[in-house]
Amino acid sequence: MTKHAYETGRLNLPFVGISTFGKRPYISDWAAIDADVAVMGAPFDFGTQYRAGARFGPRAVREASTLFSFGHAGAYDHEDDCTYLGGDVRMVDIGDADIVHTDTQISHANIESGVRAILAAGALPVVIGGDHSINIPCINAFDDQGDIHILQIDAHLDFVDVRHGVRNGHGNPMRRAAEKPYVTGLTQLGIRNVSSTTREGYEDARAMGSDILSVRQVRALGVAQVMARIPQGARLYVTIDIDAFCPSIAPGTGTPSHGGFLYYDVLELLQAAANRHEIVGIDLVEVAPDYDQSGSTAILAAQVLLNFLGFIFHARGQA
Repeated sequence: MTKHAYETGRLNLPFVGISTFGKRPYISDWAAIDADVAVMGAPFDFGTQYRAGARFGPRAVREASTLFSFGHAGAYDHEDDCTYLGGDVRMVDIGDADIVHTDTQISHANIESGVRAILAAGALPVVIGGDHSINIPCINAFDDQGDIHILQIDAHLDFVDVRHGVRNGHGNPMRRAAEKPYVTGLTQLGIRNVSSTTREGYEDARAMGSDILSVRQVRALGVAQVMARIPQGARLYVTIDIDAFCPSIAPGTGTPSHGGFLYYDVLELLQAAANRHEIVGIDLVEVAPDYDQSGSTAILAAQVLLNFLGFIFHARGQA
């Protein structure tokens, strides 16, 4: 059989092998992370108020990510005429935070420990949820990282303070974030339709530094004007709820909301954010694969994350 110069190493097709994120190396020792990016799963969904199932999100997104992981030379994008995530970007998968069923406090603490380990290693944390409450321990882990601004892409404001004693469910994370002295503001994009957050919650959010735009407002302003509303020089933590997308393309989520973003709406926002700001952390949440037998929601999530990482490291001057 004739061998070609580009055929180095195993072919390693998407359907072969173990499904780590992007088919990148698995690191079980969190004290030995040596990478530019470390991906961690947070399969926790006890914070949901409607349909559970996001505990299976990390596994589904990892498997979907293998679709974009064949080949040995990175990912060439003809629209941008560049190769993303080439050999100079070191990415690892550190597995999942340990989840103790029914115990939010311990489970969240374990997620926080994972993010702290990634930050201590100098890597960019990428956390795959899980419901949106997993953002709470993620943001807690940034208490020694300097000021950050949160860019939220979501259908729901998630600014409930306390309801029936619940402070750390998936309706609370942006309120908990806004309370942090190192969170200097929030830009909340895609917010629409009836929400679990009351009018008072919206008023509190604006008073605590939130800039809230619906899908239609984002489209009317355009990407450049939306990005101009984020303070120049802000270091961004980006949290993406998959229900920000229209359920016509992302039905696999617990709380679908029609009228959401389409793929390029979000992709262009993320590319502009990566080009204008330092991205210090990412989470993507609320993929509940059992509500989408086609698997397209998990594929969308994986594609968004991989493209976003490509934008970030291209902006940093890495392949």
